[in-house]
Amino acid sequence: MGNSTEKASIPLAHLATDAQGVWREPQPLTEHLKNVSDLASEFAAEFGAGTIASSLGLVHDLGKWNPAWQSYLRKKTGFPDGSSANQKVARVEHSIHGAKFLSISPGGAVGKAMAFAVAGHHGGLPDWYGSEKPASTLHDRLEASDISVLPDSAIEFAKSATASAATEKKYFSKGLGLSLWIRMLFSCLVDADRLDAESYESPGKAANRSQYEKLSVLSARFDEYMAKKRAGSSSSPVNQIRNSIFTDCLNAAELPRGVFSLSVPTGGGKTLSSLGFALKHAILNHQRRIIYVIPYTSIIEQNAQVFKEALGESQVVEHHSNVVDEERTGHRSRCNSVKADDEFSDDDVATTQARRQLAIENWDAPMIVTTSVQFFESLFSDSPSRCRKLHNIANSVVILDEAQLVPTEFLNPILETLGLLVKQYGVTLLICTATQPAFANRPGFRGLGDVSVSEIVNDVPGLFCKLKRVEYEMPARGSSPVAWRDLANELAAQQQVLCVVSDRRACRELHSLMPIDTYHLSALMCPEHRTMVIGQIKEKLALGEPVRVVSTQLVEAGVDLDFPVVFRAMAGLDLIVQAGGRCNREGRLGKLGRVKVFVPERRPPVGILRKASEVTTEMLVDFGDEISSPAAFSRFFEHLYWRANSLDSKDICGLLRPDSDGLRFRSAAFQMIRNGDIAIAVPYGNGLKILEDIRRKGFPDYRDLRRLQRYVVTIPPAEFDVLRQRDSLDEVAEGLWALVSQKEYSDVTGLLVREIESDVGMFVMT
Repeated sequence: MGNSTEKASIPLAHLATDAQGVWREPQPLTEHLKNVSDLASEFAAEFGAGTIASSLGLVHDLGKWNPAWQSYLRKKTGFPDGSSANQKVARVEHSIHGAKFLSISPGGAVGKAMAFAVAGHHGGLPDWYGSEKPASTLHDRLEASDISVLPDSAIEFAKSATASAATEKKYFSKGLGLSLWIRMLFSCLVDADRLDAESYESPGKAANRSQYEKLSVLSARFDEYMAKKRAGSSSSPVNQIRNSIFTDCLNAAELPRGVFSLSVPTGGGKTLSSLGFALKHAILNHQRRIIYVIPYTSIIEQNAQVFKEALGESQVVEHHSNVVDEERTGHRSRCNSVKADDEFSDDDVATTQARRQLAIENWDAPMIVTTSVQFFESLFSDSPSRCRKLHNIANSVVILDEAQLVPTEFLNPILETLGLLVKQYGVTLLICTATQPAFANRPGFRGLGDVSVSEIVNDVPGLFCKLKRVEYEMPARGSSPVAWRDLANELAAQQQVLCVVSDRRACRELHSLMPIDTYHLSALMCPEHRTMVIGQIKEKLALGEPVRVVSTQLVEAGVDLDFPVVFRAMAGLDLIVQAGGRCNREGRLGKLGRVKVFVPERRPPVGILRKASEVTTEMLVDFGDEISSPAAFSRFFEHLYWRANSLDSKDICGLLRPDSDGLRFRSAAFQMIRNGDIAIAVPYGNGLKILEDIRRKGFPDYRDLRRLQRYVVTIPPAEFDVLRQRDSLDEVAEGLWALVSQKEYSDVTGLLVREIESDVGMFVMT
């Protein structure tokens, strides 16, 4: 490695030991900068910003030239004198120096935009002004920084590195265009920086990235799968319709990139048809990957399993946004996200899992299945970890499943950003749903902007008529609420019935009045519990046995249940029709199924749910029993969006507007899940053993957290406080809470928060 004097004279980027504790050859700073520059340029070339990204890579660690930082690196690692690593050494910042240079460079506005990415590549994209901690704003950090601590050689290097960037003309001055461009460049820089660091520090991990088949191979495998599936299915009217939809999708796939809608009633086979469209379209349009966005974690595994059967178990990467997301748990420093270099083996299952976890970090795989929460939050995140994958959305096909569930309070910024991805980043967007929302531009509503939406199905009204399998019994306007006791009696008279209500409390109240063998489904049951119960329900339905279910709306999107009769509490039209999708799903009754909508004892919660219910009630006059027609959906969403208090509740468009008082990335980041909700692990099934393992070790590793996600329930802070006050919770590890007693988790209804167990074993409300 040369003598110590020589080592001390060369600015270094990274120092590390191998698995045996032997020092690796130090990585020179210029080598790291060149590597990051090349990678970032390659990534950004997908959206025409390769030159800018190249410059970002070359100057992002300019501050590491600072002699003070070089000393900090050696003391922190104990190199080269062999002293112990992780000494208590005062931190020396390095990310602000490159940002400072860019902000005063000839690049002007482009240089200032680039400065955001460089300044935030470790700590996150900052606000320019006005954050809660003023010292953390980019403006104040730049004001306080001093690049005179850098040697002249560093400044000359930076001038040469940014000369071409100063002439960059691609600059977005309207709407969210500039902030998205910066965030995309930021993504390229962060991913390139981490990949090069990983290649130096953990070459075993780096070698196991991107081991996936090409889309052309997956497409051929999918064609073979579909041919076998068609050969083994009957030529029933429903299957003929599904084949027709599939053909429409393949024909539409030959069109250029853009926005498409697939308006197919429940049971029309849109999952496989949309995948067929995406594979063919991506290949013909030279796109890199398919990203399937699903609203609920409760159904993502179900859909992902379909894709794995069609494309191969090892070719589909699932990215769930939930309690085990590193951004939410705070366990990143303790948990190894993937196997160490010497842990990769010939175990195909273990290696596949490790590769999937690597792909989760940056979505570098041909088929990604993720949640709406993960996808949309990442598009507006300030976090390096969340933003790292964004550049891989460029030049891809994004399938937005159950698109009507895009949260209304963030609708404007989400739709504007989706439109920008299509126009400026080579994305094709496919909007899939049985209840197509009104996303197109119209007076007073920008929607997706000036991009047009092409419907794939040739005859949508005709398709809905052909696939009509239920009859809706709607209450007359002004109908009186139905008492839970009367409703329970009506449900008990049915042999097979599903009743869907709007909230957990109503679900428990109604279920408590039902016969003892009635099933309960709500999010107070952990995913593993719900999966087990749904399996039992399906088995009874298939055998024709009596089965009654009371559920919240979690069954309404993608859960494959098929009841002859469904009751639904009055709600938004989209939710009512989704509930109808659980009725006569396969058309086996020989007649129309029955969906009865009733007015419940309590109105939906104040807010968008109540307004949606009110819009539906008003529409009964005009649409009557045609309430489930495509024309009704369009009317419903137009009126709902018009009545919403805000389609941008956090003023995200204002916070990220170029002509505002500086871009505010940190302030604009949002969470779709109700702020403050807390996830707790419950001792249900194998969850008890996983918790015991974590307690024994003292902290969870990635595999523990991955397994534990099946045994988690999310509750609001008030209910969390109730559990803590009665000593029902244990902090198993930092930020990881678990229910102490199995007595407070019912095998029937799940987590018991405001219920207590009486002497006779019944659960009553406190």
